[in-house]
Amino acid sequence: MRMGEMARRTGVSERLLRYYEEQGLLSPTRLPNGYRVYCEKDVETVRRVRTLLTAGLTTETIARVLPCVRTENEELVPVCPDLVAQLRQERERITRAIDELRSSRGILDRVIDAQPRRAAPRSA
Repeated sequence: MRMGEMARRTGVSERLLRYYEEQGLLSPTRLPNGYRVYCEKDVETVRRVRTLLTAGLTTETIARVLPCVRTENEELVPVCPDLVAQLRQERERITRAIDELRSSRGILDRVIDAQPRRAAPRSA
């Protein structure tokens, strides 16, 4: 299938498909005229990429993870022995980022709450 069809089937823009290719996440075949041709397996790959991006992984990490997962009952299942350890490290990275964001939100909340209260306008 050509890029337009792939975009329709996956819900991912053509620009994003090109980006996934640049990142080594997709490898469509190229016709002599330069057009990309995707196979059915690529649709599943894009779905896996989207799932892993939603989980907070970077495209660099996803490139390492993709060969080590398969889909079972619409869930990603690790198949490489060291993948779970890598994913635990990623989970820790995400947890640290969440903690930092919570701290930042707390600081903003204190600044917002410190705003002087204005008296309500009096009616005449």
